[in-house]
Amino acid sequence: QVQLVESGGGTVQPGGSLRLSCAASGGTLSTYGLAWFRQAPGREREYIATISKYDGATYYRSSVQGRFTISLDGNKNTLYLQMNSLKPEDTAVYYCAAGLQVVLTTVSMVNYWGQGTQVTVSS
Repeated sequence: QVQLVESGGGTVQPGGSLRLSCAASGGTLSTYGLAWFRQAPGREREYIATISKYDGATYYRSSVQGRFTISLDGNKNTLYLQMNSLKPEDTAVYYCAAGLQVVLTTVSMVNYWGQGTQVTVSS
């Protein structure tokens, strides 16, 4: 059973950048569909980016397209989320996710979750 541990969250000013990491153990990330989700207070957990386990193609929620980049380092067995041009509405707990589906775009597709890391965008 794969275990996921996120890191890299914190507080940043609007327009700033952060890179989140998700280190895996107990499984090889490249054999799973992978994604990042986030959950803001009082809101449902939502998909923001996913990477295909077949060809590495990436897909993004429209609100983060062009600002966020999901990537996988197979050698380090680590998933990343580079976040640029951050906005206050990006404030949330961010979760990495792995699953048996090719890509993951809904909570129900996810088999494994990380514990989450807080991202706060505030001046």
